[in-house]
Formats: sequence, structure tokens, C-alpha cells
Amino acid sequence: MHTKNIFTFFLIGLVSHIVIAQQTYFPERGNWQEKSPSTFKIDSQKLDDAIQFAKNNGYSGSTDLRLAILKGFEREPYHNILGPTKKRGGPAGLVIKNGYIIAKWGDVNRVDMTFSVTKSYLSTMAGLAVDNKLIASVDDPTYNYIWDHTFDGDHNHKITWRHLLTQSSDWSGQLWGGYDWADRPPKEGGIDDWRSRKLNEPGTVFEYNDVRVNVLAYSLLNIWRKPLPQVLKEKIMDPIGASTTWRWYGYKNSWINIDGVKMQSVSGGGHSGGGLFINTLDHARFGLLFMNKGNWNGQQLLSEAWITEATTSSQANSNYGFMWWLNQKGTRHWDGLPEHLYYAAGFGGNFIVIDQKQNLLVVTRWLEPKQIDEFMTKVYNAL
Repeated sequence: MHTKNIFTFFLIGLVSHIVIAQQTYFPERGNWQEKSPSTFKIDSQKLDDAIQFAKNNGYSGSTDLRLAILKGFEREPYHNILGPTKKRGGPAGLVIKNGYIIAKWGDVNRVDMTFSVTKSYLSTMAGLAVDNKLIASVDDPTYNYIWDHTFDGDHNHKITWRHLLTQSSDWSGQLWGGYDWADRPPKEGGIDDWRSRKLNEPGTVFEYNDVRVNVLAYSLLNIWRKPLPQVLKEKIMDPIGASTTWRWYGYKNSWINIDGVKMQSVSGGGHSGGGLFINTLDHARFGLLFMNKGNWNGQQLLSEAWITEATTSSQANSNYGFMWWLNQKGTRHWDGLPEHLYYAAGFGGNFIVIDQKQNLLVVTRWLEPKQIDEFMTKVYNAL
């Protein structure tokens, strides 16, 4: 064989080896392969230091999450626990490279509340609705689809799906006994001031507000015409091999009748109880799907176009997309860490952090929230 041909075959083999080495491993249901960090030239000692930091800096709030919720939102008038709660476990988490577990700590099989990480699952239900043409465009006014009184009034009439997804709708009203103005009210003024406030033009001002998130959940329930946990199970969780232990709850008073069937409208977090109850490994599978741009082992479960849009800065907040936080320059920027990172975040230190460029995924549970920046810095120091 000519030298040129031998060299060509060598290059083909080398490129093939590199491609295979960079391919993502997709774990089968009930089985997840582990590899040493050194396999990927990651410093094991530095990664161990990061894990020890997470263990030493667990969430300082009560393990009785009912008490933690009531204390955390004690300023809110009329705040009630309407959905189920559950006592939490201790710090737990996973670091995953190219689909392989390279570090884990705590009880990763324990099912716990995950609070606002639920919002990233909820926005995925909107993505599936767009992919399935149930929603023609996220820029459509929501009242075109939801014709009851939810979007009555000149202000609410302007609200689009995009505004709900980016938490910039300033929707005004009451749902399941919760008033929009009573959710995380300003530090200034009182009830009379909050009730009579001037409404912001939809799309211009970001405001984290669970009542409005629940309006999105209610609207998507009307679009799908079946419970959102069922949509999540059929379209996402079963195909990615998630366990049968996760649950998604609403409130005791969030039941409605659709097509003659009683269905519960789920909540987008645990602010008033409810939301997604899930273990760390199932979170990791969901994160791995996003890290691979909606593709699971060759099957496109969620369009890449949706994931790109969902993780793009919104007009009202450079650090927020479609219910995913972005590490862009802004008030939530993690200094010294890549700006292409994006993550789901929830009360009590629950995070799913995704780095598509590094093929790296980190899931943490019950990490003191203010320590997430330092923890992630320690993880990246090991790379």
C-alpha cells in the first residue's frame, strides 16, 4: 500500500476515534455507567474538593419544607400552603461528563421537592406544544387560545406566550386564590399600594411571580387538553428512561373540567406546595437531553430550535430565557465561569447546570444557594 494511502487510513481512524470519544453516552433505564474523572483528564482531587464543599455547605433552612416555605415567604399577604410538601434530604448531586457519571454525593435516588426547577420542565411543555403545532407562535396573544376570563381586560389582552415564558407579562388577576400583586410584593408600601400599582407593558419588565407561572401552566393544560404530567411522561420522561418515582402536583383547589374529565392544573414550583417531586438521577436525564439539544440517542424529543430560543436572553432580563437562567453578564452572572452556561434553579439550592460546549452537566440538591458560584468555580478548576 502506498504511503499516502496508509496516512489517509491513519487519519480516518484517528478522526473516527476522536468522534467516538466525544460522543455522548445515553444511560438505559435503571442503569448509568460511571467513569473516573481521569478518563477525561479531569483532576480527581480538585473535583473531590468541590464535592466536599457541596457536602459542607448544605442548605441552612429547615428540613421540614413546609416550615421553610412559610418562613421564606412570610411577607406575602394571604400566602397559604395549597399543595403537598415533603421533608427534604441532605446535600446530593452528580457531575456528568459526556453522559458518564464522574462524581456523585448524597442520596441521588431520593425523591424531593425541587421548587422552581419545575419551571424549566413547564417551559418544555410549551416547547412541545410549539413543536406539535398546538401553538403556532410564542408571539401569539394567549387570549387567542384561552378564551375564558383569564386574559380579559386591555392589559391582559396584550400578553403573549413569550411574555409568560420570560416572566415579563405583568399579568393582573387571581388564580387558585393567589393574587398576582401579593406574590413577592415590593419592599416598599403596603397592600393598598400593591393593589393599585401601575401595570408594566408586557415584555418590558421581568418579575419572578409564581401566580403568573401558574397561569402559564393553566393555559398549557387547556392547550394539551390532558394533564401536563402525562404529557411530560409520554413525551420526555419515558423516552429518556426516567424512573417511575417522580410526581408533579398542583393545589387542592386547582382542579378543572376539560372535555368532561376532571384534571389538576399543576404548579410551576413549590412556593405554595406542589410542583415537581423528583430524584437527582431523573433531573440528570432531563439535563442530559438539553445538553444534547433535545436529542436522546438519535431520537429528537424536543426541537433544537426550541432549546436555542429557550436559552436565549429575553428583552426584559439578559439572565433569563424561557424559564432557564443564563450566565450572561447581568445581575445573576457567575464571575469567572463561561457565559454559555445555562441552568434551572429552585428554592433551597436545587440546580441543573448545563455546559453544551464542554459536554458537562452538574445537578445539585440542597446546596446553600449563595454558594453555587463558588461550588461551580471549584468544579471548573478541576477541568
